[in-house]
Amino acid sequence: MTLYYRHIADPDRSPVTELFARPTPIAYWTTRYKLFKKAFDLGLSVAALPLIGGAVAILFVINPFFNRGPLFYRQQRMGLGGKKILLWKFRTMIPSETGVRAADAPLETDRITPLGRFLRRTRLDELPNFFNVLRGEMSVVGPRPDAWDHARVHIDEVRYYCERFRVLPGITGLAQVRGGYADDRRATERKARLDLFYVRKSRIKLDLWIIRETVRVMITGFGAR
Repeated sequence: MTLYYRHIADPDRSPVTELFARPTPIAYWTTRYKLFKKAFDLGLSVAALPLIGGAVAILFVINPFFNRGPLFYRQQRMGLGGKKILLWKFRTMIPSETGVRAADAPLETDRITPLGRFLRRTRLDELPNFFNVLRGEMSVVGPRPDAWDHARVHIDEVRYYCERFRVLPGITGLAQVRGGYADDRRATERKARLDLFYVRKSRIKLDLWIIRETVRVMITGFGAR
């Protein structure tokens, strides 16, 4: 089922916010799968805390040499039901003087620092996302949340894009392990189709497969930008 929404011009409100004032439950999710998602999210997030602490300690020491500037980066993203969430990451780029790039603009790779390139290739820059999981704003597996301004554009222009707002966004997802980084219209449309497949076919086996593929991606650097 494709979602329809009423366009809202206010840049601080999502065009799908009113549609999802009460997010539609995934009726075909079994109780077993729902319990698995909650337990997996909580368990992995708690297990990741020592790793995050260790990464913070190491980065605090080497950041001034290879990634001069703030340790963390925060950005407004669009989450479940089109709601705004504040996503935390380890900073990997030189701060932009122009703000968020346009939704269809290529990634400014010249702003990526030497240390940031390693963090992005291994996906370690996403470790602070586990704080969003603990806050109930994200899941470990789900559609990767886009920047707020980018999502507002994609809602109007990309077919099936709204379907992603039926579930919690994820640290990793089917689109990330199958499609890689999306920085143009065609790649975003492919990502929307993969996210649609995940939303409609979510199950324990698929989540575990995505986690396995995420480990492979972290080792090989597939799709990193």
